[in-house]
Amino acid sequence: MLCALLLNPLLRASAQLATRQIEYEKTQALISEADRAFQLMGRAIRVAGYQNIKTKNEPDNSDGSKWFIQVNKKVGYRGSDSFSVQHGLSDGVDFDCIGNILTKERTRKNLAFQSFIVERQAGITKGAKVNGGSLICQSLDRQGRVQNTTLMNGVNHLFIEKVNAIQSPISMNDKAPSLYRINMQMTDGALIKLDFERFFATRNLP
Repeated sequence: MLCALLLNPLLRASAQLATRQIEYEKTQALISEADRAFQLMGRAIRVAGYQNIKTKNEPDNSDGSKWFIQVNKKVGYRGSDSFSVQHGLSDGVDFDCIGNILTKERTRKNLAFQSFIVERQAGITKGAKVNGGSLICQSLDRQGRVQNTTLMNGVNHLFIEKVNAIQSPISMNDKAPSLYRINMQMTDGALIKLDFERFFATRNLP
């Protein structure tokens, strides 16, 4: 009895420590995944609308920002938003959102395409417990067809919106870049829910 009285507090403390360690590791993994997602989405927003003077196409829409970057509201998992961008190829080495080197074969009318959307995890039976949705990257294959690639799981929701344009320090008459706010919540499907927010500005669009 004396041994049990002495050991029980130690066992409880060990169990609590192990639980906290597991929670910490899950949290760090979710933070790392969120950082990777923001890097990819931010890069896509920054490159949206880029046109190489050698292959420049004029958009059909007079508002180039709508033509080169499009936000679709509440079309994904748990009402998540999606967005897509188009851009030309530079004279250097360009990559899509899954790391493929972009070539003319991976374009349409000399424009590369990238899209991000959150969908329900594939292969999960209805009613089964899931750890959020899957962040899907859409890009073009070598035949110019849209291909879907899962970047990560654990995305509970994704929201994106255009906010007020950044005021140009040069001149109020100059067209300022567009600013987009992205909110994303990551989850382990149980107790952990982490909210993230980032702002990204376009480099080639007003």
